[in-house]
Amino acid sequence: MPMESEQSSPGTGTVTEERVKVKRPRKYKVILLNDDYTTMDFVVMILETIFGKSPAEAVQIMLNVHHKGKGLCGVYSKEIAEAKIEAVHRKAREEGFPLRCTMEPE
Repeated sequence: MPMESEQSSPGTGTVTEERVKVKRPRKYKVILLNDDYTTMDFVVMILETIFGKSPAEAVQIMLNVHHKGKGLCGVYSKEIAEAKIEAVHRKAREEGFPLRCTMEPE
């Protein structure tokens, strides 16, 4: 922290501290979107491998995607959220699925 010394008269001085508030980085929700072509097994595999979900968690999120049209995969910093979305899209393209993923501020 920067410190400034002000001299009011010879031999005396005051020290002031400047406080800087640091904002926490914004977090983003990563959301998997439903489509009519991607298999449930593939979605579960994506959730387990890319998002580190347990088999039970992955099935529950997959069912949310299937029944509600979307499912929350996790909440991450912007850079991590973007990387996970790119990994989902890359793996889906490799396997021939149109699976999409998006992010929104928490």
